Amino acid sequence: QLLGFWASPFVFRVKWALELKGIDYEYIEEDIFNKSSRLLELNPVHKKVPVFVHEHRVISESFVILEYIDETWRQNPLLPQDPYQRAMARFWAKFAEEKLLEPAWMAMWSKGEEKEKAKKQTIEALEKIEEQLKGTQYFGGDDDKIGYLDVAIGWISYWLPVWEEVGSLKILDPEKFPRITAWKIRFLDHPVIRDSLPPKDKMLQYFHKRSDEIYS
Repeated sequence: QLLGFWASPFVFRVKWALELKGIDYEYIEEDIFNKSSRLLELNPVHKKVPVFVHEHRVISESFVILEYIDETWRQNPLLPQDPYQRAMARFWAKFAEEKLLEPAWMAMWSKGEEKEKAKKQTIEALEKIEEQLKGTQYFGGDDDKIGYLDVAIGWISYWLPVWEEVGSLKILDPEKFPRITAWKIRFLDHPVIRDSLPPKDKMLQYFHKRSDEIYS
């Protein structure tokens, strides 16, 4: 079972991993603004989604869930087999979470100098991510296979453009980031990714509302 929320990029990481590996699962939608007793019982520490339940074991935090899935179901591995490459995948996933996702989120809803600072930090982080795609189609290093890091930062392909539109921003410039732009097209065209995405108009409406609520 996967407990999630329809607009959460963290939940989609887990959905993509399960579907790329061909694992059957039950998805349970949660109202994160009116949390169920089930969610609070299963994840009493953070009280957040995603939460993954397998054989009565409960796992929370999306990166932890990804590794659990990859180690439990060995088919179609997400993490590289080489220890160094595995370490690098984890490093860049953590980097993108702290240095890219957080300022991109802040750039969407903030105003003035705070917005410009967050936008600058986001672009600087993207410049480093861009370098990781030298000579390869996907972040995992394979030309035809989505891997752990692609799943971890897959939100860039769909959520970031929505946040740009909501925040009246220009961050992912195709001329400045040609490799990420090409990767984004390939990533979104993969059947597992393409067929799972929430409607863009619904996303825009939701994040406009969230942006207004957070700022006010």
